[in-house]
Amino acid sequence: MPSKADQEFLLLLAHRGHLPVDVAKGIFAALSSGQVLDHLLQSRAGLSTEDIARLRRTRAGEIPEIPGYEILGKLGSGGTADVFRARDRKTQRVIALKVLRPDMMRHGPTRAAFIGEARLLEKLQHPGLVAGMGVAKSGDVYFSRMELIEGRTLLELLDAGQAFSESVALRIVLEVAEVLAYLASQNVIHRDVKPGNIMLSSSGRTKMIDLGFAGRPDEAPKDEETTVGTVQYLSPEQARGGAAADMRGDIYSLGVTLFHLVVGRLPFESSDNREVLRMQVMESLRSPELKGRGLSHHLHYFIEKMMSKNLEARYQSWDELMADIRGQIEGRESLDFTRDASRRGGPGPGPAGGRR
Repeated sequence: MPSKADQEFLLLLAHRGHLPVDVAKGIFAALSSGQVLDHLLQSRAGLSTEDIARLRRTRAGEIPEIPGYEILGKLGSGGTADVFRARDRKTQRVIALKVLRPDMMRHGPTRAAFIGEARLLEKLQHPGLVAGMGVAKSGDVYFSRMELIEGRTLLELLDAGQAFSESVALRIVLEVAEVLAYLASQNVIHRDVKPGNIMLSSSGRTKMIDLGFAGRPDEAPKDEETTVGTVQYLSPEQARGGAAADMRGDIYSLGVTLFHLVVGRLPFESSDNREVLRMQVMESLRSPELKGRGLSHHLHYFIEKMMSKNLEARYQSWDELMADIRGQIEGRESLDFTRDASRRGGPGPGPAGGRR
């Protein structure tokens, strides 16, 4: 039998796209007959001794080797790229490096989207948006440089069981709306607004970290049956497939995010993505938690209006949405909950600001 180390290395090579699965299976069978792994990788996969040494050193490319950068650790992984904490050897600045996965490098549309996102981030400047510092290639490795944000995504916090009060959730949503309004002013629609793409920094600042699906308002998927984004947060018009996105799709997704923050679950849940898409289009929003947790009528209104199935009944602009949320936040802050009602001569005013 092959050694455990050889088996693990061969699995890594296949998992990270360096070997086709059928080639890896053939090599494994040959290993079982006592042949040497490095010789098989040279003869059957066309890898040089230098390639094999590098792949062993980097765990099949799991730890990138990029001239000029010291890799300090892995920050996270996505469907197409891994993100690392890295030190620029020239400036000594610690940044984030987003590295395209080897199996994605050979897929032209994914590679183009990766490069496009990096170039877009480099052009945009907003305090609530992660700063981009360009994209480059080293050997066959594509990577982009980004501002390093110390913190966790909202999804990580939700998964860890963190509860978000109404006031905190509204402040987060307002800060995200300000970023999305800026993007809209630059003729960019995000198209993948969700807790996994929003970070809370250690300083408490909200940061949007991913523009992988961003595009122009009039840009529809090339395939009419294609949906762009994450199904649980898609607007009904996007869930139907083939719809060009506008800012109202982002408003819907931000409404789902607000629901998720205050309720702790998604409004439409299923293990089948096709069923989730059907629910986004066909089913009305129902949540006993919204009524049973002492949440304000204003919050109900915001969620229902942001998540309206009727595109024309939804908020029609970021300014309209932000004005309502700011009004609610300012109204809540104007109330003094610390004084005894008797000292005020009776019960205080109800929630102020926003719309009913």
